[in-house]
Amino acid sequence: MRKLIERMNAGVVEEQKSQRKAGAKDGKKKWLFKRGGGSAKDDKAAAEEEEVDGMRQPVRQLDRVHIAPSFTCLLLDWIEDSILERSRRLREAKDVYASSHRSNGQITLSWLISQIRKLVVASQSWFVVSVVGAGIGINAAIISIITEWLSDIKMGYCSDGWWLNQQFCCWELDGDEDSACESWHFWSNVSLARWFIYVLFAATFSFVASNLVRSLAKYAAGSGISEIKCILSGFIMEGFLGFWTFLIKSLTLPLVIASGLSVGKEGPSVHVACAVGNLVAGIFSRFSRSQSKMRDILTAASAAGVAVAFGSPIGGVLFSIEEMSPSFNIKTMWRSFLCALVATVTLSAMNPFRTGGLVLFQVFYDRDWHFFEIMFFVILGVFGGLYGAFVIKFHMQVASFRRKHLGKHGVAEVVTIATITAMIGYFNRFLRIDMTESMAILFRECEDGGDFEHLCQTSAQWRMVNSLLLATFIRTLLVIVSYGCKVPAGIFVPSMAIGATFGRMVGILVKALYRAYPTSGIFAVCQPDVPCITPGTYAFLGAAAALSGVMRITLTVVVIMFELTGALTYILPTMIVLLVTKAVGDVLGVRGIAEETIRFNGYPFLEKDDHVYDAPVSRVMRRDIYTLRATGMTLADVENYLDAAKVQGFPIVVDDETRTLAGYIRSQRLRRTIDQARQIRDLPPDTLCTFSPDPSEQPDARWSAIDDDENMESNVLYAVSAPGILKLWPWINQTPLTVSSKLPLEVVMQLFKRMGPRVILVEDFGVLVGLTTVKDVLHLEPLEQLNSPIIAWNNRGALDGALEELWTWLADVRSSTNAWFSRVSRRRR
Repeated sequence: MRKLIERMNAGVVEEQKSQRKAGAKDGKKKWLFKRGGGSAKDDKAAAEEEEVDGMRQPVRQLDRVHIAPSFTCLLLDWIEDSILERSRRLREAKDVYASSHRSNGQITLSWLISQIRKLVVASQSWFVVSVVGAGIGINAAIISIITEWLSDIKMGYCSDGWWLNQQFCCWELDGDEDSACESWHFWSNVSLARWFIYVLFAATFSFVASNLVRSLAKYAAGSGISEIKCILSGFIMEGFLGFWTFLIKSLTLPLVIASGLSVGKEGPSVHVACAVGNLVAGIFSRFSRSQSKMRDILTAASAAGVAVAFGSPIGGVLFSIEEMSPSFNIKTMWRSFLCALVATVTLSAMNPFRTGGLVLFQVFYDRDWHFFEIMFFVILGVFGGLYGAFVIKFHMQVASFRRKHLGKHGVAEVVTIATITAMIGYFNRFLRIDMTESMAILFRECEDGGDFEHLCQTSAQWRMVNSLLLATFIRTLLVIVSYGCKVPAGIFVPSMAIGATFGRMVGILVKALYRAYPTSGIFAVCQPDVPCITPGTYAFLGAAAALSGVMRITLTVVVIMFELTGALTYILPTMIVLLVTKAVGDVLGVRGIAEETIRFNGYPFLEKDDHVYDAPVSRVMRRDIYTLRATGMTLADVENYLDAAKVQGFPIVVDDETRTLAGYIRSQRLRRTIDQARQIRDLPPDTLCTFSPDPSEQPDARWSAIDDDENMESNVLYAVSAPGILKLWPWINQTPLTVSSKLPLEVVMQLFKRMGPRVILVEDFGVLVGLTTVKDVLHLEPLEQLNSPIIAWNNRGALDGALEELWTWLADVRSSTNAWFSRVSRRRR
């Protein structure tokens, strides 16, 4: 134990020393460059290097981008995608104009077809958005129904129909779960047997869910919000929004929630909704070939996912604006609103809870609040900020420990946590029931059927305070270790449940204070014949504070809470609580848990916040890069470059001496064009490749074949039209985004955020001097963070040392136990 305490105390100091040493080493490292050929030692060194967009970068221990092996580490070029989309629109407009022009002002069949085509194209986006919203609503309703049944089946069954949960079996039931009707039968009347069956069901549900995820769809694990944010910013993850991910996540999500794990379904609902959007939109070529249009559909789908999770269509739209999408326009906002509206209408039509509400914890308040309660609301806001900082900090350290030691034991980890959660939670009335049901109980007013297990009784108030405090503490620890397991897991509802238990506890204490001192000055505004304190509102505000603290969002939470209650009077208290929560989080320097997960996984994602770096782009640009000459290269030379340089693209220069920039071409497009040309004509290795247009031969030098996939064959025929020459210039981006090497790094980051290029070329007076990508700026620490005296909550510290020491101790115990059994078995022989 003494060794463990010493390790905990020295954890922060050791980590800071290691980071300073690594930072000093990184500052001395230089870019490596290698053009091919070398010894085995050189090959080994090359294996430790990473090639991205035209050069090789030495992989550093602290700055390394950790990408899962099955992910496709590619970034979309939004500028190029916009150019391609513009070319398609112009081509379609010319076709429509040609059809209309041939009619000479008369109504002909071709004119009618052109008008119908225009109508179909204009309405296709709205049709797809509506279908996606309907699919999301249906899927959400089915998941809610199955989840409620599986959560109740752990306690008993309905004799009238095995498919009925406790609420439907006992329609008039409202109160204690033990006061069931005659049709509902518990598995046993013995408390110990009932506890054992409860734990057995929890372990079984978690085992089935984790095995399905591990075997069929690994992308179904986790929340998915962090990855969706990266996808919307242009990070390609093949299969993350595929059919199997959608199916397995939809099937396992009810099992995970019913198992009792301290995770929610709201975050995974966004992932499932985006998968529905991707599958539906992928059917239409207009969206499958345009990444910008697909991004609009995914943004709208994410809004619908939040809308059905909380019954809040406007809150879903704000969530997609505030949290998900890196760029947002009015057209996308309207599509998001339509998708969220259709999804919530569909969910309301299916009415999964048979109460008319979209979610189980929807509540309405008919009493107002008092100004003296603001000081208690501030306490809830402070709790939300501290809770978010605590959970985010220690969850990331648990995630680091999980990656290091538990990567191959995902199923065992999930089953163990679920079993422990069930064993502990069964004995606490607020941990035993489902979290959404718990919030529904805690949000209610006492006069509206909210007296769950004497929750509103004065004689039991201190027992309830103890139970609520214990539930808050235990669930916080369970959320830290449960979120991030290899099953679908969200953190929205668990955080709200924690805030609700803490808020209800504060509400009971304030109510007890009022009853003890009813004539005090602060309670002078209370009317004697009307309840002065409503503890349910404190639970409601505490849930909002905890959600805002862990996700670091404000406006979205205000609107969601308003739509949940429909009470305008509680908008001001909600805003006060969330502003205090945000202030506490800002003081502690906390990012949202989604951003921290992105940083932990090393995804190439730039934050929305602007930072000061006090450095030009020349500090991070890559100077030694692969380039292709505009003229004078043979086909063999080009293919050697493609084989030797595993890069995403090549800058085109006029010649190697002057290095005058002429354009940029992607490796994938260059290789595909060469393969297509070989299918049409035999190309010897000495075929000359030209990357610059010939004005005398091509009158319109601005013509481009980059996006003309429909006429690919005719374009390739033009490329091989001249004997002994392969014309590759039509596939070159002749206007790549370039900046000066003296441009401040902050401006370059704004270009990456707002315009979305994959690579920015750096030139001085027309001469290519380097290039930079998003990954080049991710490892830099902003100047204000380096000089900040605030506690670095994202640094690893004492908990890492404790976990490492605990893991070592468990390994020693296992080794000692195995040795003891071996000695005993040998003695018996």
